Amino acid sequence: MKVLHVIPSIAPVRGGPSLAVIGMVKALRDNGIEAEIATTNDDGLNLLDVPLGQRIEYQQVPVWFFPRFSPNLHALREFAFSWQLTTWLWQVIHQYDVLHIDAIFSYPSTAAMAIARHKQLPYIVRPLGQLCWWSLQQSAFKKQIYLQLIEKANLNHAQALHLTSEQEQQEVSRLSLDTPSFILPHGLFIPPTIPDARQRLRQYLNVPADEPIILFLSRLHPKKGLDYLIPALGKLTNYRFTFVIAGSGSPEYESEVESFLVSHGIRDRTQFTGFVTGEVKDILMQGADLFALTSYSENFGVAVLEALAVGLPVVITPGVALTDFVKEQRLGYVADLDVAAIAFFLKQALEHLQETKSMGDRARQLVSERYTWDKVASNLIDIYTKITNKNQSFMCNKKNLIYDNRDNIKTT
Repeated sequence: MKVLHVIPSIAPVRGGPSLAVIGMVKALRDNGIEAEIATTNDDGLNLLDVPLGQRIEYQQVPVWFFPRFSPNLHALREFAFSWQLTTWLWQVIHQYDVLHIDAIFSYPSTAAMAIARHKQLPYIVRPLGQLCWWSLQQSAFKKQIYLQLIEKANLNHAQALHLTSEQEQQEVSRLSLDTPSFILPHGLFIPPTIPDARQRLRQYLNVPADEPIILFLSRLHPKKGLDYLIPALGKLTNYRFTFVIAGSGSPEYESEVESFLVSHGIRDRTQFTGFVTGEVKDILMQGADLFALTSYSENFGVAVLEALAVGLPVVITPGVALTDFVKEQRLGYVADLDVAAIAFFLKQALEHLQETKSMGDRARQLVSERYTWDKVASNLIDIYTKITNKNQSFMCNKKNLIYDNRDNIKTT
């Protein structure tokens, strides 16, 4: 079976969903599926330095990169228009058995769906939370027009929507789309344990060996809720801690974050690392005491899962779709999206660091059992097989499937 994933960008600066497609394709290939990625050379404000218009190995998976139209106008640049990608898709799409579209409201995904419809090639869509309420409220007028005129028809002709949580499925159901959906969470590759990560992190940050460290590791974006987390941290005047912000965003929003820190009195207790990968990221995750993501909306929350996988307990808010998993398994703290509530749980974590650590130990075990790319790939292959067999009830009965990563399939 030959599968093509189409996504606007796989640049690390675009966050978890873009990184997830690389893990997904790698796992599919490890399980015997001939999977590839087609994307643009988008890298946020910049462009990736990669060969264009040819199949290359990128982070151990085959990728086709095409040039992104890069005008000065931000909105057009973010749309990731690529005429070369369009031409290539039109010429080669028949060589694939299934298309897996990652993202909506972006030119590469919209064009791929339209071409697949015209060529009558089956496709599924992973909307990356862009059909959730919070996302639809951002530039709401433009999105409603785009949805009604273009994207709704594309979505209704998909064989299925790939959603990553029951929370996302509930929100998407309100749109009354005529498309079945399945829930299949992301997986992850768990990094090797760094035995002295705690010591190395404090040396890296130049703070005392016993300093508690609270980590925010994500894109710097208004959706991530720093306008709640920073004021909450500002209330912890009687507690020792260093707050680490690991991530990058637009220059305008980075300046806004700086202003938040100053106005709430914790700029001198905060360190910026910028965007991190590799060993630095692993040391941050494994050496910190607490991971905080007080997001308005996360259809999954890859960074939260990465933290739990290495034994780092979390403070999150209900907008993060992993909330039920964290709450039911007691892997951290779930606070309402409210400054006082977040501050309360941050205090709880700092006052009971030993208990907090035991939460992390439990998380490491559970994540390693449930959230592996190998299980994700196995379930995806099952779905691809059903989609390519037109006699299967998956195509006709409009039932929703939930893969719970414990080898069980539920229909709703």
